[in-house]
Amino acid sequence: MSDLRLALVQRAASLDPAENREALGRLADAIEPDTGLVLLPEAFQRDFGSPGSDVAEFAEPLDGPFVAALTELAKATGGTVVAGMFEPSDDPARPFNTLAVVDRDGLRTSYRKIHLYDSFGYRESDRLSAGPVHPVLVDVAGVSVGLMTCYDLRFPELARELVRRGAQLVVAPSAWVAGPGKVDHWRTLVKARAIENTVYVAAVGQPGPRYTGHSMVAGPAGELVAELADGDHLLTASIQLERLEQARADNPSLLNRRF
Repeated sequence: MSDLRLALVQRAASLDPAENREALGRLADAIEPDTGLVLLPEAFQRDFGSPGSDVAEFAEPLDGPFVAALTELAKATGGTVVAGMFEPSDDPARPFNTLAVVDRDGLRTSYRKIHLYDSFGYRESDRLSAGPVHPVLVDVAGVSVGLMTCYDLRFPELARELVRRGAQLVVAPSAWVAGPGKVDHWRTLVKARAIENTVYVAAVGQPGPRYTGHSMVAGPAGELVAELADGDHLLTASIQLERLEQARADNPSLLNRRF
């Protein structure tokens, strides 16, 4: 039973999409050769900008330059790459907040963020469209990976549905806005989603000052596998399927549920 090696790239996105594509081109040398999954934050194609900013003009199709740059990174590393971007929707003024999943052959799948950040004084739905209520999973080197984005972490039903459909790892690329108690919220929610679903959770975020950083991987018993503080850093960790099976044998809460 093979493990899956992860690289979580905690890096601030620029307001210039070209700069972010160039940053992708410089990442390959930092990724270890046996890495199967590279995770970049939400909105890495272009940062959100100041609160309430219009991001529609920066939306790109899934066959655009950002996904092409992700594909080049996947070719260089030999793994699968996940990163956040803005994608046009049927409403030209309100694009999707999308995760693109690519390998060396190009786009594998995508996930459009379901839960928009209408909280803590923000109104993400004023400038973005919510994705369809449809959980998205993808196989990466034999590991079933469920996709979430940032604010989705506050909705346990999405993680539970991903696990019900077979997820062994849930990934959550994020731009978790900084503020009082927000690092505690982040850490608590990542570990809670792991514990209640006996699943690995890998959450990668943009760093401060606007965001919280603290990218981390939580294990299926809620153990902290690895965590960063703030700043631009690369975090590596491994998903061990044997450990996952043992955790589910020790705590068969998924089998014991009544709903």
